[in-house]
Amino acid sequence: MELEYLQNYWWLLVSVLGGILVFLLFVQGGQSMMYTLGRTPERRNLMLAAMGSKWELTFTTLVTFGGAMFASFPLFYSTSFGGAYWLWILILFSFVLQAVSYEYRRKKGNVYGSSTYDAFLFFNGCFGCILLGVAVSMFFFGGEFSVNRTNILTIGGNPVISRWAPTHGFEAIFNARNLVLGVAVLFLARMQACFYLINKIAGNEQLRSELRAKAFINGGIFVIAFLTFLTLLCMATGYDVVSEGGRTVSVSEEPYKYFNAITGTWWIGATMLIGVVMVLWGWFIGCFRKANGAIWLTGFGTFLTVIALFWAAGYGNTAFLPSITDPMSSLTIRNASSSKFTLTVMSWVSLLIPFVLAYIWYVWHSMDKKKLTSEEAEAEH
Repeated sequence: MELEYLQNYWWLLVSVLGGILVFLLFVQGGQSMMYTLGRTPERRNLMLAAMGSKWELTFTTLVTFGGAMFASFPLFYSTSFGGAYWLWILILFSFVLQAVSYEYRRKKGNVYGSSTYDAFLFFNGCFGCILLGVAVSMFFFGGEFSVNRTNILTIGGNPVISRWAPTHGFEAIFNARNLVLGVAVLFLARMQACFYLINKIAGNEQLRSELRAKAFINGGIFVIAFLTFLTLLCMATGYDVVSEGGRTVSVSEEPYKYFNAITGTWWIGATMLIGVVMVLWGWFIGCFRKANGAIWLTGFGTFLTVIALFWAAGYGNTAFLPSITDPMSSLTIRNASSSKFTLTVMSWVSLLIPFVLAYIWYVWHSMDKKKLTSEEAEAEH
């Protein structure tokens, strides 16, 4: 297999993991509504019991996504995770709080009380989604960093290949264009959480009615935020990168780079169009036709839309992490990837992925074939 083929293959796998992760963020979306929908302790316990059965999948997918990026595109890992570390530390910190909260929230001997862990879950639900959206948005709007491979040969100095802006990721969090996608991810997660809870919880028609109303409101905000992000993306100027032998030869600005990538490459445009239509259709039937299967339409539509965005960022001589301060340092799937040997070995290991996905589906089906009741939620420690 040629190196270029392996690079394309691994960007495809990273895109798939990213799509699955954004879909699974409905757990965080449910946590962000725990104070508005969970007005009583009984109802809050019911909601968190439903979400608590899936939180490990989101956490594991996030870790797997980071691991895949580290193994296949290590220069991105060292540049982004090692340079914009305030952004990634906040993301990981919020997910650690989630794991601790689900473990200890209602255990006997909990000296902090359940309200403390409820606040942790709310923090993870809101800021976890927004910050992940900010991190993904950087794939298009870039960051303030530079890359100098010769630094690794520095003797007696600081042999760091990548150097970031002094703010180390804080500037990305307060970038308005990045925050637009962060808000879109949050309200998408909230909408899908409503549809998931409708499927998961038995009885309680008053709660189900409130969930549909919340899904309508949150879905509307998501549509506005996502269309705003898509408009900003299509109007943005991107980089056209010429690479040779894994090295960047030239970088030139191209107006409407991502618009051209989405509309000019039929399979990217078609995937995004199908994904967006599925999300909108699922939103409509879930709110107005009261269909219980809306979560699967919006979920699969989310998956398709996210992988199409990843494809627009990585394929077609595009920088998937543009450098605002030094365009020649921009990262592509050509100059940021591992060696051919590493990618080849990992490609054989990746053949196990379908079996892992089949196991996840089996576990999901086994856990959700019986709806959750208030009595069971109260009995669950």
